Amino acid sequence: MPTNSVIIKNVTFGYDDEAPILKNISLTIPQGKMVAIMGGSGCGKTTLLRLISGQIKPQSGSITVLGERITTLSSSKILALRKRLGMLFQFGALFTDMSVYENVAFTLKEHTDLPESLIKKIVAMKLNAVGLFGTGELMPQKLSGGMSRRVALARSIALDPELMMYDEPFTGQDPISMGVLVRLIKRLNELLSTTTIIVSHDVE
Repeated sequence: MPTNSVIIKNVTFGYDDEAPILKNISLTIPQGKMVAIMGGSGCGKTTLLRLISGQIKPQSGSITVLGERITTLSSSKILALRKRLGMLFQFGALFTDMSVYENVAFTLKEHTDLPESLIKKIVAMKLNAVGLFGTGELMPQKLSGGMSRRVALARSIALDPELMMYDEPFTGQDPISMGVLVRLIKRLNELLSTTTIIVSHDVE
């Protein structure tokens, strides 16, 4: 089994004393594959992404991400592992008081010592990859819903993640914007050889 994949074995998770949301879940996602996790609202899809990214820990079972058994890692090692992960949140979660450029550059500035000149080039490349070249000076309030989601996507791929997770990426998108996002996700998966997990309730 490739090391940079996700291996979930017999995972059970529930909040506090409530009944388990996930019970004895086992799942393997090979390197470079694109996998959709589908289900109705409240069935634990987003919870599964939170478990994979180490935001929460299961009551039982093990989760191995990119060769690391995340259920046994210290907080500092989980933070280091997250630099190799990308997450597109359900509603984009852009920083509203930062420009498009500042939003995409944020991860690079937080996690690298790259000079500003190189960061500018990388941000331009990522914006170009999502079809938004030249929009760096715009503020989030000036963007359409589809554009906001694509800026968030550019930010999530800033560090060329080995594993990309999409939490309901098509929610609130019109059919045209949804089609653009579908093609972008597929193209990025192919170009970056990134393992991709898409959580969605949208069957189509």
